[in-house]
Amino acid sequence: MNEQQKKKISKFLSLILRHKPETINLNLDENGWADVEELKEKCSNHAIHFTLEDLDEVVETNDKRRFIFNEDKTRIRANQGHSIDIDLALNPQQPPEFLYHGTAQANLDSILDKGIEKRNRQHVHLSSDKETATKVGMRHGKPVILTIMTGQMFKEGILFYLSENNVWLTDFIDTKYIL
Repeated sequence: MNEQQKKKISKFLSLILRHKPETINLNLDENGWADVEELKEKCSNHAIHFTLEDLDEVVETNDKRRFIFNEDKTRIRANQGHSIDIDLALNPQQPPEFLYHGTAQANLDSILDKGIEKRNRQHVHLSSDKETATKVGMRHGKPVILTIMTGQMFKEGILFYLSENNVWLTDFIDTKYIL
């Protein structure tokens, strides 16, 4: 499978597993898991064809580690970034003292006025390194990297979660925690 094919499958999986499973009438359980055979069949009905080996390659080589299989590879889900209501069943964790949020320059005034909102997603996403935050910010325009005082937030009772692909998640970041 070439890179273009992997990218096409990955983008379609992101749409289906994170945002619109109804596009192919796919059933997700309350934790966002889909049956792999059902996914393959329903994607195929929409001209997106792949084998289990292809799917495994997409999961293993995705640079953002967006997807994960269960142990026997019969079920798959997105690690985070959902706009649909699912429970990732993550346990609260203590974050490092500082994390980073990548955004576009165009969003900066709104963020400094209102804070960082999850908007149509389940969580605000934070990175443990500036490089990853920069890549995130670049997707939407000229990147700006914000340093977030996550240690202070945690001390004040704000919950954080760490996804399977090492993205830190929280519900909201007040402007007082943005450096």
